[in-house]
Order: sequence, then C-alpha cells, then structure tokens
Amino acid sequence: MLSMLCMRSGKLGNSDLDITAVGFGAWAIGGAGWQYGWGAQDDRESEAAIRRALELGINWIDTAAAYGLGHSEELVAAALRRWSGSRPYLFTKCGRPWNERGEIGYSLRAESVRRECEASLRRLRVEVIDLYQIHWPTSDLAETEEGWATLAKLQAEGKVRWIGVSNFNLEELKRIQAIAPVTSLQPPYSLIRREIEGGLLPFCRQQGVGVIVYSPMGSGLLTGAMTRARAATLPTDDWRSRNPDFQEPKLSKNLALVERLRAVGARHGRSPGETAIAWTLHHPAVTGAIVGARSAAQVEGIVGAAQFRLDEAEVAELEGQ
Repeated sequence: MLSMLCMRSGKLGNSDLDITAVGFGAWAIGGAGWQYGWGAQDDRESEAAIRRALELGINWIDTAAAYGLGHSEELVAAALRRWSGSRPYLFTKCGRPWNERGEIGYSLRAESVRRECEASLRRLRVEVIDLYQIHWPTSDLAETEEGWATLAKLQAEGKVRWIGVSNFNLEELKRIQAIAPVTSLQPPYSLIRREIEGGLLPFCRQQGVGVIVYSPMGSGLLTGAMTRARAATLPTDDWRSRNPDFQEPKLSKNLALVERLRAVGARHGRSPGETAIAWTLHHPAVTGAIVGARSAAQVEGIVGAAQFRLDEAEVAELEGQ
C-alpha cells in the first residue's frame, strides 16, 4: 500500500501557494448528464479518489462551477468534510454559467462573475477561494477584460486569494496582465497538444506567471488503458466519443505514441500515463499538472509522476526526435 509520497513542489506564479507537482483534477467526477460529462460516475468512488489523493500528499484540487453543473464542487466539499488532515488548496473557475435547461453558455459580465463566485463559495463551503480562474475567454475582448477586472475586485475584497485564467491565448493574456497581475495560466498541454510551446510558455516564464496544465494524459488517450476497441465504444454521454483525437486518422498515431511512453516508462517502473505527465513537468515553465482520477486506484496509478524526472534523451525519444 502506498503511503504519503515526498513530492516536489513549487510556488505558483506571484502567489504564496506552494503546490505539489501534481494536482487532483475534478472534471470527470462531475458525472453524467451535462454537455461535457465523462459518462456515469459513482459519487462514492469520486470521494474515495479525492481522499486517496490527499493521503498520498497532493495538496491542491482543481474544479470548476460548470463541472457537472455544480456537482463537482459539491463533491469536493463533501469529501473535505470527512477529511481530517490539512485542507488542500481549492482552485475553481467561472465564466461558463448555465440556464434552467442545463445549457452552458459564456459570460464574463461583472454581475454574472460575482453571482458565480458566491455560488462557488456556497458549494465549496468555504469563505475564500484559493485560486479563482476565468474558465474560458469570451469572443468579446472587452467582456473578457470586464471579467478579469471583476476577479481583481473580488481579490481585493478578500473573496478569492489569487486569480488566474484558463484557455487564454497570448494576446488575451497580455491584455489582462495590463489590468491586474495574472497568478496562473491553465492551458491544455500534452504530447499530443503542444501549441502553447511557441508563445505562451516562454511568455509565462518571462513574466513569472505560473502554469498548471490540464489533460497531460490527453484525456485518457495516453494512459495505456485506451485501446482502439475502447475508443470505438465510448458511450455517447462521454464527450470523448466526439473528439477527433479518439478517431481515425489521429487515433493510430496517438496509440503509437503510447507505445513510446510505455517503453520509456518501463525502464523506470512507471506507467505510460505517469511518463506522459512527467513529460509535461519537464518543461521549465510548468509548475504543476492537473491529473483527473475517478477512483482511488486511478490516483495510485498516476501519483508517482510527481517524483519522476525524464532526462533530455528520453524527452527527445518521446518526441520522436
């Protein structure tokens, strides 16, 4: 049985948050019945996954209001009520409100952001959110700036400790940085999604913006558990069933990448998924990786990535150089 691991950690951007290299991602535990769900999920398994992550030393949880239309935040709060150890840092997001029919939209208007913040505080059962993030920018840059200015006001009012963004491009990041300092950026990053390497990661490193990447295992593609047959039979309520990465012609290329991950990881007794996470952590601009898990066993299968370091030759091998 695994006991608490000695994980490396680092300060997130301009904050006082010293976060472990791996954080618990609470997207999938939002369950089914919403637009970006991962299929049916047992709440007891979700709570067990959170508890196991904390037992093993992970010290931050990343969720969002939209995950399960509030259900993920409620589950995180429920798990922490039954947790007697140190409270982890709680990161959540705004900007994707939903209507009475459960349809998720976009809004970064000040009134909407404030309403979302209050709702997240209630669901999480806390008085202050450790990191509050804009989930997605809107197509209207002025509205995105309004949303960011509102986050800065919420920070000044003490409702949130630090503020960051997710899924922003370089232009958007530069524009909001002029309004208020950005603590962190949360972009997708993995061996199959590397577009942020050209501009965003160098900018964040230069400006001292922390980076916490999501989907380092390609939403399950790079774990070693995804097969051609499984990809073909993903349930219709799993958003991945509609994702081109899980379909040809990309699927064969992605599964071939898994075999490289398997070969490199095997030399260290690590899984393909752990190796995929370690690859993202190798980049000097990356502070931490958000890793989703739906059971305690899944947590145990990936948490070792926080201790695992790849050398330059192994990185080149994985990148096919």
